[in-house]
Amino acid sequence: MERDPAEESEAKDEAPDAELATAIMKRHFRPSLIKTEAWEGYTFADLEIKIKESTDCYGAVLWPSAMVLCHFLDTHREKYNLVDKNLIEIGAGTGLVTIVCSLLGAKVTSTDLPDVLSNLRYNVSRNTRGRCRYEPQVTELSWGQQLEERFPHASCHYDYIMAADVVYAHPYLDELMETFEHLCSQDTVILWAMRFRLEPENSFVDRFQTRFHLEELYDLPSLRIKLYRAQKKLSQSQSGAAA
Repeated sequence: MERDPAEESEAKDEAPDAELATAIMKRHFRPSLIKTEAWEGYTFADLEIKIKESTDCYGAVLWPSAMVLCHFLDTHREKYNLVDKNLIEIGAGTGLVTIVCSLLGAKVTSTDLPDVLSNLRYNVSRNTRGRCRYEPQVTELSWGQQLEERFPHASCHYDYIMAADVVYAHPYLDELMETFEHLCSQDTVILWAMRFRLEPENSFVDRFQTRFHLEELYDLPSLRIKLYRAQKKLSQSQSGAAA
């Protein structure tokens, strides 16, 4: 049976990432009836997750990049097995990525700015209590500040760093780069979902690639989001020693 020309044209015009983007966005649901407080629902790690947003704070709203990262982790459990892994999330916001990583078995340190922590703690606690191998820790992290004092290299080693939508037109991109570098050991893997909006995002990626090996895992043009895997490049002295 021949396809209608209009159907063929529509199929050709469909974004190449349409199927994946649709699968990701289907993870989100809204309650049929709101009784006491408003919340947004998500399905990851075979569980329903309820997220309370705070419109008073830009960082306490859930952005699609977090859903992209969570979908990837949930559908790549064998390759990225988080069980018993030490993991830190920077710019955790509403806590969805922290929650999903905890449900998948990781030892998670969840960080953000002081004005975000109250809502972050609430979401993390309500969705992980009694469900996880390890209780996630929520703590303050202001990028570029007191890094060695609060996260000393001697005792803080992370298998993974998670970051979702931490790069946008804010004045702290240098501090963000410094934070990535400080928290990374040579074997640390960064999983970073980023929504492209303005030129600062592009220039940050270019700078990032001078210090980290970068691999693109997802490209979702319909959402303007890319998901990257990154690892720290060896310094010249380290390269010489390895040789």
